[in-house]
Amino acid sequence: MNKVQLFFHHLFRFIWNGIFIISYPILASFGLVFIGLTFVFSKLSQLLASLRPEGKKVVIKDSDWEVLPHSNELLEAKLYKQILFGPSGFQMRRKDGVPSVLNDHVFGNKIRVIEEGFILEKWNTLDSKHMPDFDICLYNPDEDSLRSLTQIKSFDWHVSEKAENELSFKWFDGTQGGEVKVAL
Repeated sequence: MNKVQLFFHHLFRFIWNGIFIISYPILASFGLVFIGLTFVFSKLSQLLASLRPEGKKVVIKDSDWEVLPHSNELLEAKLYKQILFGPSGFQMRRKDGVPSVLNDHVFGNKIRVIEEGFILEKWNTLDSKHMPDFDICLYNPDEDSLRSLTQIKSFDWHVSEKAENELSFKWFDGTQGGEVKVAL
């Protein structure tokens, strides 16, 4: 390199290093602010999710017959089918040995306990190609009845509101969402 090229090489390296030194704190601050805002919105979302009126949430684990929490030792569940990278299907039965309408169906692991009974996710198919295809049902243990409330084709659903004789379900399938109101 001759002296002119060497001069411009050092000059551009000095300018580049100066730009980097000046802009680095700004870029790092933006990253920290972005991480902080993400953390704040995540905590706010968790707080709002804990306030919704869903009843008691029950999550079933993979095992032999396991008593469902919040069911007053009435119901138990057992893993029936695990879809690869997907949800699990469970068989349910009454623990007291009484034959039940629950024995004929496979249910998802989302169970909500409300005053009227149990809200269950009854699978309409076990074929993973046709999933999700659920009937959201209300199981009344006193009458041993299973009443279909609505059909939802999404893994992501929840009880959003409960009025006197009405339940509101919200669902989101990744591209679109919706709300369904049903009468109890």
